Amino acid sequence: MERKPGSSRADRKTTERNRRNQMKALFSKLHSLVPPQSPRESTLSQPDQLSQAANYIKNLQVKVEKMREQKERLLEIEKISTSMKNGQMIGFKSPEIRIQKMGSILEVVLVTGLDGQFMFNETVRVIYEEGADIVNASFSNVGDAIFHTIHAKVEDGDSSDERVSQKLQKIVNDAYGASS
Repeated sequence: MERKPGSSRADRKTTERNRRNQMKALFSKLHSLVPPQSPRESTLSQPDQLSQAANYIKNLQVKVEKMREQKERLLEIEKISTSMKNGQMIGFKSPEIRIQKMGSILEVVLVTGLDGQFMFNETVRVIYEEGADIVNASFSNVGDAIFHTIHAKVEDGDSSDERVSQKLQKIVNDAYGASS
C-alpha cells in the first residue's frame, strides 16, 4: 500500500510535466504564427506575447470585415455593370450616390449617365466646401454610366461627413427630380 501513494505522486508529476510540455509546444506554435512586431520581441514575457497574439488576431478580424464590406461594394458595382452590359439599363441616366464613412475616410460612389460631369463637379465642390481633403478620385465608364469614386479625409468627431452626405443627397435628388 505504500507504493500506491508514491506511484500516485510520480503519476501526478509525470502528468503535470506532460501538460507543461504540451502547453509549451502549443505556445511555441502560436508564437510562430504571429509575425514579429518589433526587434525586441524576443525579450517579451509569455503573457505579453499572448497579449500580442490576441491583438494580432483582433486586427485580422477587423481586416477581414473591411474586406467583406469592400467585396460587397464591388459585387454591387459588378451587378450594375453586368446588367448594363446586358442592355437592361440602356438609357440609365438618373444619378445614384452611395456614401460610406470608414474611420476618418469618407467614400463617395456616384453613378451618373454619360452627361454626369456636372454631378461629379458638384460632388467635389461640396466635399471641398465642407472642409474634407480629397485623397483620391477616379472614374470608370461602363456602358451608359460613369462610376465616380471619391475618397476624402474628414476629421474624427467632426460632423462634416453628415453635412456632405445631406448636401450630396439633396443635389442628387434635385437632379433626379429635374431629369424625371
